[in-house]
Amino acid sequence: MIEEFEIDIPRSRLDWIARRVADAYIGYAPDDDSDWKYGTDARYLSEFRDYWRDSYDWSAAQAALNSHPQFISRIDGIDIHFYYLRATGDAKGYPLILTHGWPGSVYEFLEAMPLLAALGYDVIVPSLPGYGFSGRPARPITTSAIADMWHALMTDVLGYTRFGAQGGDWGASVSIALADRHPESVDAFHLNYLFHRGGKDLTPEEAEWQKAGRKRFAVNGSYSQQQQHRPQTLGLALADSPIGFAAWVLEKYRAWSDCSGDIESSFTKDELITSIMTYLVTDNVQSAIWLYNSLSFQPAGSDRIEVPMGFAQFPGETPPPPRSLAERRFNIARWNEMPRGGHFAAWEEPGIYAEEVSSFFRKWQ
Repeated sequence: MIEEFEIDIPRSRLDWIARRVADAYIGYAPDDDSDWKYGTDARYLSEFRDYWRDSYDWSAAQAALNSHPQFISRIDGIDIHFYYLRATGDAKGYPLILTHGWPGSVYEFLEAMPLLAALGYDVIVPSLPGYGFSGRPARPITTSAIADMWHALMTDVLGYTRFGAQGGDWGASVSIALADRHPESVDAFHLNYLFHRGGKDLTPEEAEWQKAGRKRFAVNGSYSQQQQHRPQTLGLALADSPIGFAAWVLEKYRAWSDCSGDIESSFTKDELITSIMTYLVTDNVQSAIWLYNSLSFQPAGSDRIEVPMGFAQFPGETPPPPRSLAERRFNIARWNEMPRGGHFAAWEEPGIYAEEVSSFFRKWQ
């Protein structure tokens, strides 16, 4: 069953957020702090708080979010929110399901969706369970379980027999699981993020990548250890403080985007606040973090996935494994380096992203 959906946040919730923002205290920093040396910059956060309090307009953001058709369907006991744009023109559209990650949302795809629809695709963009405008699970669930939900959405709810999948961050994990668990339905999948744990019998190049990756993760991946093993400790604190949550995720938006240290060269303050608001307006700060706990009990996938895979390396994204290592698990049909963009590829560079995704899936149109 499908129901049309429109975002309409209660005034009481918006007033609560506004009060918390207005009353927020911005702490201090070490006297040698510069260029976000110790994490989120207190001076920028203060400026960000003031803009949010004095200038941000949720009504405009809500109108933009409501500018494309949205629906709700109940799958495995959870209300799943999704955008659904049909291909423009007379041609039958080829279906693509695009999946976001953390700390992102369906908002990332707002500009890329109509571009792909104009290129001949039926575009389906769901909010992950516990994120954005979807319902939340009662407890942490895995990306494999989400992949099964996405398969049900595409086949049982929307009636497609074959489709393509695309994603980055958690969306990459979901897309991989879709191809692994449902090869009878997934023609191909495309990723703009590729996490790989390495392995044995590595070449010198592969071993060097693995060594560098472990060193990088020890610094940049420390947040995920907290979110995996103690999600509630962090979640309870952040859910009560919009500015606290902003401090936690702004550093990720800056570090993971292709902005060369200037966060507003990739995103405006309005865009950043709207992305943050997708968590706050539905009280999904905590449940979004729960997904990291699933890393503790995620079932192992196949050693080899034969469904064709495309990969786009955006320069601001974490370096992927050497192709030789990735080929041990994936049937790689496309491996492409992009001119600019980062972790939030569809948000940062919607035109480049849409053209890359369209080029890969054109074979199955």
